[in-house]
Amino acid sequence: MAKTEKYTPRMKERYEQAIRKEMLEQFKYGNAMEVPRLDKIVINMGVGEATGDSKKPTVAAEDLSAIAGQKAVITRSRKAIAAFKLREGMPIGAKVTLRKDRMYEFLDRLVTIALPRVRDFRGLNPKSFDGRGNYAMGIKEHIVFPEINYDKVDQTWGMDIIVCTTAKTDDEARALLKAFNFPFRQ
Repeated sequence: MAKTEKYTPRMKERYEQAIRKEMLEQFKYGNAMEVPRLDKIVINMGVGEATGDSKKPTVAAEDLSAIAGQKAVITRSRKAIAAFKLREGMPIGAKVTLRKDRMYEFLDRLVTIALPRVRDFRGLNPKSFDGRGNYAMGIKEHIVFPEINYDKVDQTWGMDIIVCTTAKTDDEARALLKAFNFPFRQ
């Protein structure tokens, strides 16, 4: 009986074999466990039209689940805002948190497939770090992902993607994400 090999995502393999060593030398860490790594990726999709049509967040959650490869959670409003015709507890969007192998798979698809398909893409803003090593970016159209069938989409939504790392500073996080081929603007 042949032993089956466990599949490892391409980006995870690259981190373990090359990126960790490069960063260990670049930042002169005491040991390999100090090297920053990706912690999680949070994808959030706000649906502004949810006040008029309650089915929109469900459709957005289905699209987000297809993109992430994991079931998305429908987010609900915390308080009522009369100006937006929003009541407390109303569904207003969807989010998903990716960790481990799914996170690396999504990162690979984001960097190699989705970002090059973004219209008028000039690179990611290198200043979108929060001071604690986390990076946030927005995409205007969710249809740049290959999992979304362009013909079946009746409306495009934007999405926020937050990449959380264990880096202590923005410079360490920037170096880590550059090593993962994030296309930062010069």
